[in-house]
Amino acid sequence: MLQEDRHQRIRALLAALGRATTDGIALDLKVSRETVRRDVLALEARGELRRVHGGVMAITPDAEPPLAVRAKVRLEEKTRIARAAARLISPGQTLLLDAGSTMSVLARELATLSGLTIVTNSFEVATTIGSGIPRMNKVLVLGGELGETMPATFGAAAVSEVLRWQADIALLSPVGVDARYGATSFDVAEADLARAMATAAKRVFILADHAKIGLTSRVGFCPVERIDTLIIDARAEGSSALTALRSKIATVVVA
Repeated sequence: MLQEDRHQRIRALLAALGRATTDGIALDLKVSRETVRRDVLALEARGELRRVHGGVMAITPDAEPPLAVRAKVRLEEKTRIARAAARLISPGQTLLLDAGSTMSVLARELATLSGLTIVTNSFEVATTIGSGIPRMNKVLVLGGELGETMPATFGAAAVSEVLRWQADIALLSPVGVDARYGATSFDVAEADLARAMATAAKRVFILADHAKIGLTSRVGFCPVERIDTLIIDARAEGSSALTALRSKIATVVVA
């Protein structure tokens, strides 16, 4: 089994179980404990899991660091993905952006463009894109309930506002994207908002670094058949999970 396939399997185990023992992972992967140790160290260095006595634990939303800290994890990959996404955008388009560390990076790239209408629930995205003088893009922030874990709006009011739009593209970043379950999120409110954005847009772009490929979380918001373009970084190449996604998504952009 290739290293990236082993990593994807460890991610899937943690997504399903929350924690796993070193022996259990070795048995599941049919590899040695030493191989598991190397894989776990690599995944921990990327901020994808936490080592505990005898095994590993998933980093759940309750244990996640603040958004500003998460934004530094796989920043190089997120930056390449954001630049690739920005190259697919044209002046005059209306875009829907959800909240998260990848979207914050994308906002910096979109701020260099002009003639766009950006609709978002993220205060950070709105501030980044709208802070230029003169302002080159129109930015609208969705009303709603302030999120508990990030500076963004959620809830029924935000969803209702999204569904008023007929946007050109929704640019969304999930917890994971999988050939069977599509794009998924852990948080129900975040998933509800992202689902509304996918519904309100003519096209859906999913931005996902290699750690999210093949990963599933508990709430689906966009079936794989609804994804028009998947934008990934090169480290996702070669995994069986990506091969499965390529068979179902019309366009896969490797940044």
